[in-house]
Parts: sequence; C-alpha cells; structure tokens
Amino acid sequence: MVGAPDVVKPSEKVEDYSPHVNGNPVFTISDEIGCPDTAFSMASVNSNGELKSPDQSEKKITEADAEKQPLSGKEERWWNTLMQVAVPFFIAGCGTIGAGLVLGTVRNWEVFLEVTAIFVLVPSLSGLKGNLDMCLASRLSTQANLGNMESTREVISMVIGNISLVQVQAIVAATVVAFFAITVNAITDRAFNGSYILLLISSAVFTATTTCFVLDFVMVLVIFGSQKFKVNPDNVATPLAASIGDIVSNSVLAVTAQYMFDQIKVSLWQPIALMCVYYSLLPMWIFIVWRNKYTKTVLTTGWTPVISALFISGIGGIVLDQAVDRFTGYEVFQPIVNGIGGNLVCVQSSRLATHLHQTAIPGILPENTRIVEWPWKTLFFGTAAAKVARMLIVLAVFGQIIFMIVADFVYQGFVSIQVAFGITYVICSILQVMVLLYLAYILIHFMWKKKKDPDNAAIPYLTALGDLLGSIFLGLAFVILSIFGLEYGNNVVNSGT
Repeated sequence: MVGAPDVVKPSEKVEDYSPHVNGNPVFTISDEIGCPDTAFSMASVNSNGELKSPDQSEKKITEADAEKQPLSGKEERWWNTLMQVAVPFFIAGCGTIGAGLVLGTVRNWEVFLEVTAIFVLVPSLSGLKGNLDMCLASRLSTQANLGNMESTREVISMVIGNISLVQVQAIVAATVVAFFAITVNAITDRAFNGSYILLLISSAVFTATTTCFVLDFVMVLVIFGSQKFKVNPDNVATPLAASIGDIVSNSVLAVTAQYMFDQIKVSLWQPIALMCVYYSLLPMWIFIVWRNKYTKTVLTTGWTPVISALFISGIGGIVLDQAVDRFTGYEVFQPIVNGIGGNLVCVQSSRLATHLHQTAIPGILPENTRIVEWPWKTLFFGTAAAKVARMLIVLAVFGQIIFMIVADFVYQGFVSIQVAFGITYVICSILQVMVLLYLAYILIHFMWKKKKDPDNAAIPYLTALGDLLGSIFLGLAFVILSIFGLEYGNNVVNSGT
C-alpha cells in the first residue's frame, strides 16, 4: 500500500463522518463487499500518506501483552465474560438436549421410516437456521458495539432489512438442501418418488422460513435487552441463536413432514400450494432487501458461505442417516455435540469480528496479529483470543458432562452412562471444540485480510464444520466403543435380559 490513493479505491465510498477528533476530520470507508463502515481520522495517516493500524497510532503491543488486551472496545472482566457466556450457553444447552430427545422420538414415525432422506435434512436445516440466525445476531451485535443502533429509524431499517434477508436466504437455501437430500436418497436407495420430492421441498422451506422468522425477532429482543442491561451482545446473542431453535427446528420439521406424508397419500395440492405461497413471496423479500442499505451488498455477495455450508452440513446428515441404524442413542447425542460446538465457536467468532471492526480497517490486520498462529497461542496463552478460548473450553468440558447425563436420564429414565462411554464422548466433543476455535481464529483473520466481513462469511463455515466434525467424531466414539463391546445402552440390554 503506497499512499492514500491505494487505500481509498474508486470502488469505495469515502464520506465525511461528522465531528473532528483532535482537530482531524474523521472519515468512513465502505467497501463493495459489504463490510460495515470503518472510521479513521487523519491522525491515522503517517507521513508517507499510508493508513496506520489502530495500534500504530497509539502504542505498540508486544506479543506477550496481547492476551491482556480486551476483544471488545470496553474493558471486560473475565468473570463478567464467563457469566455472560455461561448463562445463555446452559439455556441453549437445554435446547440441544430437547432437540436430541425429539429426534430420538420421531425417528420411529412413519415418515422417517419411509422417507429416510429426512435424516439428511435434519442437520442441514438445523445448521441453516443456526447460520442465518447467528449471522443476523453477529451483524447486529457488531453494529450495537459500534454504537450504530441509537437512532430508532435506523434500527427499524436495519432490523427489517436483516429479517427480509434471512427470509430470502432461507427459501433459496432450504430448496437447495432439499434437492441435495433428494439426490442422496436417490443414490442410496436407487429409487425416485415424485411425491416425496414435493414432501421434502415443502417441509424444508416451511421449516426454514418459519423458524427463522420467529427466532429472528427473539434475537432482536435479546440484543436490545443486552444493550439496556449493559451486557455484551456478542456473548449472549449467538449462543441463543445457535441452539434455542434446534428443538423448534426439529419439531417443526417432524410435524410438517408427517402431515405432508399423510396428505400426499390423498392429494398433492397442499405441498404444491405451500410452495407456491413461499415462492410468490420471494420477490417481495428480495425487493425489500435490495432497497435496504444495510443488506443490499449481502444479497449479492453473501451466498457462497451459506450454500457451501449447506453441503458441508449435508455430509454430516449422511453420517447421521447411516449412524442412526447402526448405533443406539446416536441421534440423541448428535444434536448436543453439534449444538455445543456451534454455540461456543460462534461466541469466539462474533467477538473476534467485533474486535476487528473496532480496531482495524478491512484488509489490514491489527499490529502483531498473524492469520496463522500456533494452536496453543490461540487456545490457551499468547493472543487476545486465548483468554476467551480457555473459558469456552472449560465450559465445553462441564457442559458436555452435564448435558450428557441429563440427556441419558431423560431418554432412558435413569442414568445408564458407563465410564468408558462418558470419557470417550467427552474427549471427542472437546477435540471438536478445540479444532473449531482454532479454525475460527484463522478463518476470521484470513477473511478480514481479504476484505470480507466475518460477520457474514465466517459463521456459516464454522457451524457447518461443527456439524460435520461433531457427527464424525461422535461416530468414531461409537465405533471405538463398539469394538470393545462397550456400546451405549449395553448395560440396559444386559440388565433387561
């Protein structure tokens, strides 16, 4: 970067931001990929005309002191962070337990036995709902932390635009994931049923749009409540968005699919009518998003992460489809592992994205920050992200133990967990969380360097990878236990005989 002309490109918009800071006018940069505006003053430009990073304009931070710096603009005590993350985390954990129990119950419904492709839809739709809602929560949390949610008119415009955007993404992405499930089912079962295609598409679209629409309003209320009570929305909104809707998503999908399955035996008009209603509403949602300044750029640039994440989650759905027939209890614990991993990595992702928005401009990393770091520096000690990562790993350990026991008790009627299963389960789930936290650090800084907004692009990849890794690691745990004859539920069978 040589000189100011290289910083402010023709495709970027530079506008006067209003008051002066220390006698220097403040400007904002909005790039064409949809990154939120970044403010800088002329004091941030050095003698060569280059933009200095925020740390250069103040004081240099050594690598050893990096961990002492807060990830948000305000100093945040570690116990405040822990409490703000822990409360919604355990509330959301109840949602993951409920999602697993729902899946364990409905797996014996007629539609799940006849149309096995629905098992491919389960993690994909849960992941899609989580992706869209968490991206919404992360975007609004960043705007709240940047102080851009003070004007009522601007807030209303921001909320309407974002909810409309989620509806567009939900309709399109649910259709794509339904066709993916249909293709997988046709390949595995070597059968092609036209009425089942209508069932899968209508159920997927209805589930995605309905759950997202309801939960988006919940997210908006959570973020406003967080602001009112002086709580960092990055710590609260994303865990709730990640898992509270899992039980709702699985329940709505199961009930809708069973209803449509019963209806197509008589007539196909109901799934066709439902699809016509939602697809006719799509142009209206697109028009609202296109006219909204907060979401217009995301409409044209935010599809790759969402669609890519669907296919990644879809692979996890294939694993689920194959595992439910082989391992007892797999469908109960899979949503818990995936939900907890998604919750925690999205907290870290949202905080890192907010930190970059507050301390750097798109394309330039803060001082002494590298895209690829050693794993122990990002997870335990050595970077600003490590402080929160340690808390999240500790939460994952205690959370997995508690949720595992509670889910087993509710599912079996008593605690049947064996020591071997408990240890193997916890190790695999913690390994998943650690891998996700490390990938989050790399991915978010890489996207920022490439001038892509992590609030829109990172979370879909991370949650989809969480679903895939969680399904695979949990499957490996069940395989390892089965080799030694320690499968889940063995003691229940033996005591029964």
